[in-house]
Amino acid sequence: MVVDRKVVVAGSANFTPSCIHGDPDDPQSRGNVNHLLRFHSPELAAVFAAEFGRMWGDGPGGKPDSHFGVAKGEGALQQVLVGPTRVGVLFAPHRSSDPNQGLLLLEQLLATTKKTVDLALFVLSEQGIADALATLQAKGVAIRLLADPGFANRSFSEILDLLGTQLPDRNCKLEASNRPWRKPLDGVGTPRLAPGDKLHHKLAVIDGRTVITGSFNWSPSAAHQNDETLLVIESPLLAKHFTAEINRLWKGAELGITPRLQRKQERQRRLCGKGT
Repeated sequence: MVVDRKVVVAGSANFTPSCIHGDPDDPQSRGNVNHLLRFHSPELAAVFAAEFGRMWGDGPGGKPDSHFGVAKGEGALQQVLVGPTRVGVLFAPHRSSDPNQGLLLLEQLLATTKKTVDLALFVLSEQGIADALATLQAKGVAIRLLADPGFANRSFSEILDLLGTQLPDRNCKLEASNRPWRKPLDGVGTPRLAPGDKLHHKLAVIDGRTVITGSFNWSPSAAHQNDETLLVIESPLLAKHFTAEINRLWKGAELGITPRLQRKQERQRRLCGKGT
């Protein structure tokens, strides 16, 4: 959202009751775990307004100059100074062969990590990201990853790789590219949420100073199909706020292979046997 070409509101939250404060039809719901950022910056607003202009064109109704998806021809990460803070903006999607695409940018950012990386992700379904995290583990980087409980236990979730395990899909097939870690990551957890609520963040904090955020799920769909925003913000102060959020979710989180995942694996073993 761009207001008066001066203010930008962006983040992980959809503009719905369930994403902000809970489903009005479910008294147990507390709302999906999300965040919003408000930037006061005409320079950043101009970047977002230009993106909106590509999609709006002459207006709705299928006009040929209203572009969505790869037709927009998105480019590289754009850098803007918001006061003293450097903010990088990448709009998706890109073709998978494009060196500017978001998943490659995430791998490059993770590769810069020296000591710590904290992640809170709704979706992690890209093998290259899992491999990048494995490289960090081998270097001794401290990794904490919180995943949405509903997504983490899907057969195509790379959370399974980090846990050193696999899960056949409903057709009893495993992804050929799966690479379960030989040394499972201790710092993988799913937060305890009200029934139906989701961890909807798309968030990482690198070395207590770089924040990765936006609407961009860490998935091929976000990178190559959907119209998304990926933000890279260099701010130790903002990093502290997001680290506090991850610490809050970490308290009471279920770590490792949860009973829920164990039950699902047992059901699949009964259905699929030991074949692959």
